Amino acid sequence: MTKYGVTHRLSTAYHPQTSGQVEVTNLGLKRILERTVGENRALWSDKLEDALWAFHTAYKTSIGCTPYHLVYGKACHLPHEIEHKAYWALKHRNFDLRAASDHRKLQLNELSELRDQAYENSLIYKERTKKLHDDKIKNRIFNVGDQVLLFNSRLKIFLGKLKSRWSG
Repeated sequence: MTKYGVTHRLSTAYHPQTSGQVEVTNLGLKRILERTVGENRALWSDKLEDALWAFHTAYKTSIGCTPYHLVYGKACHLPHEIEHKAYWALKHRNFDLRAASDHRKLQLNELSELRDQAYENSLIYKERTKKLHDDKIKNRIFNVGDQVLLFNSRLKIFLGKLKSRWSG
């Protein structure tokens, strides 16, 4: 993982912010399951594979492609397309090993470029999202004597879930 610059972080159930991207993915899967399960919610596990397939093959604006394409470097083929590709592969099975090696190296380079482009797209998407968020924030000027609410960030232990951290 260090080869790719990935840092491994352990998180607890009480601090889901540590695994933010996982939480976003789980939310997407939950939305898909809510729509596909319908009234019979007890059978959600039967629909989980279909939900994962739909999630992995759906276009993601933040990366500019599908997660499937990002991992495998090619578009996902549906069953009738797989049959056609298999027939095509059988027709051309007597290929040159050197040509196949060169073609595979080209595919790996294209996949690397695709991943770099997805990373750049995600950075651009984050910048746009941050700008939209920052534009909504109003700059407020407070004067002496104004009544304000104070957020107590040091208050870690609550008497209950609904107890407010704000005072004033």
